[in-house]
Amino acid sequence: MISAPDSIRYILENACFDCHSNNTNYPWYSNIEPAGWLLANHIRKGKEALNFSEFGNYSSRKQLSKLTGVINSIRDGTMPLSSYKWMHRDARLRSGEKTMIISWVQRVKDSLAKM
Repeated sequence: MISAPDSIRYILENACFDCHSNNTNYPWYSNIEPAGWLLANHIRKGKEALNFSEFGNYSSRKQLSKLTGVINSIRDGTMPLSSYKWMHRDARLRSGEKTMIISWVQRVKDSLAKM
């Protein structure tokens, strides 16, 4: 699991972890097909792209690449997905939250690059 200050971890848990960790909180509609199939596929792809629970197992190069992707996805607004934000109001990142995450991710990247 990636280590983060509580303030950052709270944001990540609410906006990212359902699709990008092994701690998915499945909503009630996940038991209704075909929504459940679509959701399961979406979560599988999200974890393949980035899994914060497995982050420590990634190579340093892969970690740096994934962290760059986090920054780019937040900056360009592609993450969290609009469809996810529609059902999960807590996942709607405010400007200050985006800045906090990007700053933290950049510090982690800088730390990794020095290793």
